[in-house]
Amino acid sequence: MRRGWVVRITLVAPAVSAALRQVRFDDAPPDAAGVRRAAAAAAALPHHDMAFTAPSDACRGTAAALGLDAAVMPELRDLDVGRWRGRSLDEVGQEAPEEVAGWLSDPAAAPHGGETLLELVERIGAWLDARREDPAPAAPAAPARDARLLAVVEPAVVRASLVHALGLPAPTFWRLDVAPLTATELSGRAGRWNLRCGHPLAGSAP
Repeated sequence: MRRGWVVRITLVAPAVSAALRQVRFDDAPPDAAGVRRAAAAAAALPHHDMAFTAPSDACRGTAAALGLDAAVMPELRDLDVGRWRGRSLDEVGQEAPEEVAGWLSDPAAAPHGGETLLELVERIGAWLDARREDPAPAAPAAPARDARLLAVVEPAVVRASLVHALGLPAPTFWRLDVAPLTATELSGRAGRWNLRCGHPLAGSAP
């Protein structure tokens, strides 16, 4: 990135869905209430030059309800939980409590056969740092000022972003709560990231 520039990335968590209500490792579009709250929050979105969304139904549905013309970014996909996908945390915990305990305590563990927490943080960190260097490499011309980006992503991606950006110990991931339709802002410059803590989008509260 050109010296003196700042890239600001606002991460928006998706609206409530059936999978979220059930604490299920699954993807589902926002439910009717979630769509209404997202639509009500659309006017409160911060100014942005470009918008992105993770490829899930939850994120794409939220982006649509927010009125965003968002490019789908496969790099921003949710944590891959392998064979646990489609099941609830309670179901897995009852069947394989030791696997769940190991997963929650060891960021290098992937008892589900999918992606480790460390791999998620590395993947999301690489996307963030690439945006700090070049906010829109596919754009025909570089932004004429500080770049402002917005991305609708799963709570796990928001958590991984914070762990990477702030250099937090990986287990901190599990102590970060990300509520539906909250915005978390990271600003990157001079090889570092700063955080503006998450806040609800106006109109999104139940």
